[in-house]
Amino acid sequence: MLVTIERLTKTYGKFTAVDDVSFVVQEGEIAGLVGPNGAGKTTIIHTMLGLILPNAGTIRLFGKSLEEEREQILQRLNFTSPYMAFPVRLSVRENLTVFASIYNVRNPAAKISELLERFGIGRLRDKPISRLSSGETTRVGLCKAFLNDPELLLLDEPTAYLDFHAALQVRDILLELQRSRGTTILYTSHNMHEVQRMCNRIIFLSHGRVVATGTPIEVTRNVLKEERDAPALDEVFIRIAGRQPDEAVSN
Repeated sequence: MLVTIERLTKTYGKFTAVDDVSFVVQEGEIAGLVGPNGAGKTTIIHTMLGLILPNAGTIRLFGKSLEEEREQILQRLNFTSPYMAFPVRLSVRENLTVFASIYNVRNPAAKISELLERFGIGRLRDKPISRLSSGETTRVGLCKAFLNDPELLLLDEPTAYLDFHAALQVRDILLELQRSRGTTILYTSHNMHEVQRMCNRIIFLSHGRVVATGTPIEVTRNVLKEERDAPALDEVFIRIAGRQPDEAVSN
């Protein structure tokens, strides 16, 4: 397994953000990590990046312990979120050049140019980040995420600030890049139609716990207790979001 999370727990005082979570992601898979606000999705991603330390549990990426081999692991993955902050006085190109140096990207100018054109923001290369819209900044983050041709990509709501047409374009680009490179993706989103289209398998969280895993159809049948040929993930999301903490664990 490319990603193995075992009994991961993170608490803040008396609040448990992630509660004994275990799951795996196979190489080349697009796995959706989904659930209501506060379910623990971003906390899990931040622990996988080494940004926060769990209270308990283990994280293994590429068969290696994150605790023991963090630097080597981080060179092989990348991350983006619409909420990440870039130095606002630097231009798009300058920001991406800084990240390219961190990831030891060969021929960074060519790589940056390629990604800017692919994500439709080549015209913005010399524009300061402070003058970009939220959607444009989101695209810069996606360019940053592909700089090092990552084997594992953590995408936290990557289309949150994009309009419908732009989000559709970005999803197509992500699928194209994933298919051509075999990149493994852990994908979070509140858009269940997006999850249904993008993800081979989903991991549903509620109140910091895993409540359902499987393909979209398997999760739908498990949670709604109905036989369906097509996923109804919106209904699953509503059902899970309405549960109380002591009702969260099913399967």
